[in-house]
Order: sequence, then C-alpha cells, then structure tokens
Amino acid sequence: MAQYTVIADVGITIVQLLRDNMVNEPIQQPEFIGLSHPNDKGDLSLSLFLYSVKESADRQTQMLSRGQSTLQYPPLTVELFYMLTAHSAAELQTRALDEQRILGKALQVLYDNSIIKGQALQGSLADTNEELRIVMENLPLDTLISLFPNSPYKLSVCFSVGPVYIDSTRIKATKRVVERDISITG
Repeated sequence: MAQYTVIADVGITIVQLLRDNMVNEPIQQPEFIGLSHPNDKGDLSLSLFLYSVKESADRQTQMLSRGQSTLQYPPLTVELFYMLTAHSAAELQTRALDEQRILGKALQVLYDNSIIKGQALQGSLADTNEELRIVMENLPLDTLISLFPNSPYKLSVCFSVGPVYIDSTRIKATKRVVERDISITG
C-alpha cells in the first residue's frame, strides 16, 4: 500500500525500467526517456504519458486493523493507462525506422518485465511487497487519434499497470468485545 504519491511513483518506476534497459542502444542518454504528453516531448526520444486512471475491479473491501481499537478503510485500487511514444530527430528518410526501433525495444523491455517488483520499484513503492502488472492494451485507432487533439497522430503503444493501491486516510474507532452473554433454552 502506498501514499497518494503512488501514481507518480509508478510513472517513475516505468521510466527507470526503460532507462535501465534502453540507454546506449537505441537511446543515447537516460534523460531522453521521460514523462510527457507526446506533443510536449521537448528533447525526449521516448515519452510516457498517463492518459487514464480507472478504479479496479480487483479492489479490497475489508477494513484493515490498525491496533486494538482502530480500523482503517480499505485502499483505493486503480489501474493506470499509459501511452508510450517514440520521437526521433533523425533525417526524414530514417525517422520512421528510428522510431520503430525505439518502440520495438520498449515493447521488448515491457514484455520481459511484465511484473515489476522488488528493487525495481521506486518512491513510495520501494521496500514494499507490491507487484505491478503490465498489460498491453489494444485501443482502436480512433481512440488513439483522440489522444492527439489538433495534431497528427504518432505511432504509439498503450498499456495498463496495476493494481495500484492508494491508502485511505479514513479511520474508524472500534470497541473491543469484553463481555458476551449466551443463553440456551430448551
């Protein structure tokens, strides 16, 4: 379970995973992989964009015990939906090939690391037993195009990450059972 910063920490975790596995080939420097909308890419060669957050069907509904007289409400469980887009500064004749190589390597990294856990987790996820599942999403082309308003579509890959737990701050005081009365009639 994690603090409200967990959404950002998942993004940082994925960026670090990509940097650890893509720098030198096909991307030259780690700072060329980052969080950004594809239209605001700056110097990025690979941008990761969080385009949707949805409550997960795998949510927990049981209160969590926090001492003898305190219960904490269950965490909010969400799935995060990302778009990964390659950007190349190469000449026009080789730009598409360059971007396809970058996306191909990114897909390979995500496929080979479809469950992220342990030392790979960053931020509030570090040193926890959390496991993040990466699942490729097959979005229709018109949905993908709608994520690029007023600009041309760029080849992109979409995937979900989850489950992601955001701790509740709500607490409920309880009283311990100290006496029980049982009667038998017969």
